[in-house]
Amino acid sequence: MDIKILEHCISCGRCARVCPSGVFTQAKKGETVSVSKPENCIRCGHCVAACPAAAVEHEVFPPEKVHPIDRSQLPTPESLMLLIRSRRSNRDLSRRPVPRELLEQIVEAAHRAPTASNLQQVEFTIVSNPDELRAVIEFTLDYMRQMVKLLEMPIVGSLARRLVKGADRYAATFRRILQEWDEEQRDRILRGATALLLIHTPAKNRFGAIDAQLAYQNGSLMAEALGVSQIYTGFLITALKADKSGKLARKLGIRGTIHAGMALGMPASTWGNYIDKEPLKAEWR
Repeated sequence: MDIKILEHCISCGRCARVCPSGVFTQAKKGETVSVSKPENCIRCGHCVAACPAAAVEHEVFPPEKVHPIDRSQLPTPESLMLLIRSRRSNRDLSRRPVPRELLEQIVEAAHRAPTASNLQQVEFTIVSNPDELRAVIEFTLDYMRQMVKLLEMPIVGSLARRLVKGADRYAATFRRILQEWDEEQRDRILRGATALLLIHTPAKNRFGAIDAQLAYQNGSLMAEALGVSQIYTGFLITALKADKSGKLARKLGIRGTIHAGMALGMPASTWGNYIDKEPLKAEWR
């Protein structure tokens, strides 16, 4: 890795303090900073982002990739907290498709999330084709049918109830969802969303699930800021975890493991209020 400290370095030592991998060395405050272990670099860019004198030359981050931050444009703590308090899973969706430019901003926000060891192996698939969306729904419903059938079997069902807490409650929910689909074509999986964001990583990524959830949270907040309704697809993810063959991923042309899904749609109505959650539980030590 080609990393250099340029002559106009002011020896503030920020690069050494923020680097997570020990690439830089500064013996004492105010002394010369040196690049001691460039082979440790994980390409996070902390050094370049932190340097107040633009004195770190990094082959991965040439000047055109470095952008100043206008902190006056950042949201206030109050406005950010209001956005967080306002964020809900709005299932009252219209049939209007989510504009492409809004989807792109949501995916960009998700892509900006941190990843373990800065591997940046999180990938995204945006499904908006009606036939593929229906295939996702059917895949999830097939899983529900299998679970209901399993729980109805005398011996196997009894064992499943012992192993899975709340199995009967889930079975009742699945039966209701299946009945509504079969009789009314009522979609309780994607809730009529016109787009589905799937977040996936290579199968061998140890931290794929965590990285995907971090990406999801970024995307969810951006969707809220843009006025796009987002719903976590818990039933779909449960079905995917049970499908060891990767059937749906192959059908959608996805390589790797799908860890999270966000159903997206334009709201038919918006919230006028936010409500308090249960009292905060935190211990200060």
